Amino acid sequence: MTQASLGTGSDRPAKMVRSGPWRDGIRLFMRNRTAVVGLIIVLLFIVLALIAPWITRYEYTAQVLADRLQPPSAKHWFGTDDLGRDIFTRTIYGARISLWVGFLSVIGSIVIGTLLGIVAGFYGKWVDMIISRVFDILLAFPGILLAIAIVAILGPSLQNALYAIAIVNIPTYGRLVRARVLSLRQEEFITAARAIGVRDARLLFRHILPNSLTPLIVQGTLGVATAIIEAAGLGFLGLGAQPPEPEWGKMLSDSRQFIQTAPWTVIFPGVCILLTSLGFNLMGDGLRDTFDPKLKNR
Repeated sequence: MTQASLGTGSDRPAKMVRSGPWRDGIRLFMRNRTAVVGLIIVLLFIVLALIAPWITRYEYTAQVLADRLQPPSAKHWFGTDDLGRDIFTRTIYGARISLWVGFLSVIGSIVIGTLLGIVAGFYGKWVDMIISRVFDILLAFPGILLAIAIVAILGPSLQNALYAIAIVNIPTYGRLVRARVLSLRQEEFITAARAIGVRDARLLFRHILPNSLTPLIVQGTLGVATAIIEAAGLGFLGLGAQPPEPEWGKMLSDSRQFIQTAPWTVIFPGVCILLTSLGFNLMGDGLRDTFDPKLKNR
């Protein structure tokens, strides 16, 4: 046996020690070029939203009627709208609103949907029947129409739009977790935990929930893109953010009459909606391939 072969063999344990599921997952994710592109897009918008006060020269509410509908220039990078407001400033601050609604609505949907899904899948019987029927009722309506109905009842506002988007998406995560729990509760480690007297609460939150997080992370990432589009749709209809908040959907609605005379008033907020949705979708696809590479061949 040569010294080179000994060295190679001694290196293997060290490499195995340094490897792990999270490290391997990150490495696999970073090898996915489209997923990395999505991550870069998402991080770019997050950074822009965080540093908005330091990279803008105007207030997003400042109106200069003498400068209304000015095309993009060195003074106004994205031009101005019909009230003379700087579109670049409003677009950057709009990222804050869209990302805030996207993240918070998805977190709310995941929390409530996960709790309902766990209870339905674990206890079954009449509990499962009631919760599943509630999910079916919510899924019977198109998401955007149900969100419109909820906001119409609660009243037009950004906060109520957030509530509506969260409620509409609860069944998606609830059914996902329920299916996962129905599969996990038949596993041997769950049977063994029950045999030694582990309580239901500990069984649910220490054993079943951690093993259900993978599909939730993937679906949650994709859900942020959906939530941003739904928030823009509600804003476009006047049911989301109210003036003078610079929400992208509301900006599109206010500028639709200037599509031919001042197309920049529509292009930039529309491109931002497109890019953020694309970024989260690419990230979600990359996470799905990372957690379950077999899906790539289906």
